[in-house]
Amino acid sequence: MPRAETGDALPLGHAVALGLLQGPAELLPVSSSAHTTLIPWLAGWPYARLDGERRKSFEVALHAGAGIALALHMRRELLRDAARLDRRRAGVIALALAPPALAGYALGGPIERCLGGPRSIAAGLAAGAVAMALADGRAGADRAGAARAQEDATARDGLALGLGQAAALIPGVSRNGAALTAARARGFGRGAAQALSWHAGLPVIFGAGVLKGARMRREGVPREQRAALALGGGAAFLSTLASARLLDRRLRDGQSLWPYSLYRLVLAALVMTRPRDAA
Repeated sequence: MPRAETGDALPLGHAVALGLLQGPAELLPVSSSAHTTLIPWLAGWPYARLDGERRKSFEVALHAGAGIALALHMRRELLRDAARLDRRRAGVIALALAPPALAGYALGGPIERCLGGPRSIAAGLAAGAVAMALADGRAGADRAGAARAQEDATARDGLALGLGQAAALIPGVSRNGAALTAARARGFGRGAAQALSWHAGLPVIFGAGVLKGARMRREGVPREQRAALALGGGAAFLSTLASARLLDRRLRDGQSLWPYSLYRLVLAALVMTRPRDAA
């Protein structure tokens, strides 16, 4: 039965702003979901006061727009990989997808209810930042012949990526950041780790979008929210496509993860030091 059309609608300007933010936040290891929650909270927007289901629906639209844009940007790679798919590659993909799918099904609801506040998100940002910096520092700068390439990925590597993405169900941890941490800990070069993160992330993004989208279809979307969903999803598509074109070469050439860790720690500190009753 469709949901009743109650509650305030997300302002369209806020929907577009969050959609534009989604692109770079999705592609960089800084947690797009954390930014979707924290930026409105820090700015005093009424986002947190919206009905929980409306926020979820809007975030589904953002991730759907970002996922479609990333798949479009990577279409040649995806077609090439599909043509070369064998048992080893299929195993890597399956093991990278299974842990987040199972964890999301079993724990997604409780995690959202218990860990969705600004301070718990800040804790996830900080913990993920430390883990990412340690993994990147331990692996060291890429040296010729020393770092593993994307083509070296095995089933164990797929499982490590999957466990990292499952851990990213904790708000603030970041799916991209957790996958990069796992890949760097497994000895992959920075560029290879980034490629593995994007490839492992697409099935997760689309799988979650399909499941949550099906639930939205069953429950119905309030009429006053439809424009915000369309504008937010469209802005996320455009910003992700533009960000992928701008950032692709830089990220795959092997960029240190320390600046992102530092940014996450600063954002977490800003949230932690803000008064609890701040709007």
